Amino acid sequence: MSLLPIFPLDVVLFPGAPLPLHIFEPRYKEMISECLEQKRLFGLVRAKQESLAEVGCTAAIVNVSKKYDDGRLDIHAEGRQRFEIVQLNQERSFLRGEVIYFDDDPGVPRPAELETLVQLHRQLFEMLGQDPQVEPDHPLLSFQLAQDLPTDLDFKQSLLEMKTETQRVTTLVEYYQATIPRVERSLRARVKAGGNGHVH
Repeated sequence: MSLLPIFPLDVVLFPGAPLPLHIFEPRYKEMISECLEQKRLFGLVRAKQESLAEVGCTAAIVNVSKKYDDGRLDIHAEGRQRFEIVQLNQERSFLRGEVIYFDDDPGVPRPAELETLVQLHRQLFEMLGQDPQVEPDHPLLSFQLAQDLPTDLDFKQSLLEMKTETQRVTTLVEYYQATIPRVERSLRARVKAGGNGHVH
């Protein structure tokens, strides 16, 4: 079984999501150089304090945007496929892992639910003053929307680990339905505080 180089970071990477990285630690400079030479993927796994998540996502290096004189690199990578770590290997300066790759179980969300999800996503981002880019026909719509969410990493990690698009879509709809009223309330409170009760 070939070992996958592991990059632990306080980030959750989804399949298809962009990942800009600044590589400066010697062990990761070594790891990324090898991946570039061998055209190999590496695995990004969320790191929390002293522990690693069990499920991560492979990343393909799309390009190197900058090389520094001291060997540091700026790279653009992209999420590819999810995996579960079976065993970690610490023989090298960087972690490697025996992993099992997995995709979603069969099943497609109902069109009406996808439509609701896209509407709620747009509603939330417009409230935040952003113009969300959405591809409603994206095969993994849940990941595409979730990558931009200003939410905690525990929630993103739980989405990454779910084995069906239907389950992720339902979970995201519930998240938006709970979050949108909270954001509305805090925006209203901010307008009141900002206006100070005086008519301009």
